[in-house]
Amino acid sequence: MFRGFAVPAAALAGTALAASALLAAPSATASEARRAGDVCFWTAAGQHGSSWCYTPPGYTDVPEFLHDKTASFRSTADTAVYAIDWGRGTCHYRLIRARDLADNWPWGARLDGVADTTMGCEVG
Repeated sequence: MFRGFAVPAAALAGTALAASALLAAPSATASEARRAGDVCFWTAAGQHGSSWCYTPPGYTDVPEFLHDKTASFRSTADTAVYAIDWGRGTCHYRLIRARDLADNWPWGARLDGVADTTMGCEVG
């Protein structure tokens, strides 16, 4: 039979404090889908696998592990953002509406960057 062991209250308080500090710290990986205002992208369908989040405004390239390999996304942003595909001599964009999500996103196979404007690109 398993018997528990006693942990001093001071040790538990320190653990809770450390855990709350970790939860409050900004992150560039997947628990960020819970942060209001982000649009997060995953390498696997259903918002699984490795992830990265974009916070508007501005433009940013997606990390190499997601470049042309994004399978799903979730937006907690209150504004639309645009997925950008840089082609030869042109670019295309795909609208990601505020608070939208896709568990199986075929357009993610083209994803190069994310912006809060269309960057002058054509609808793609």
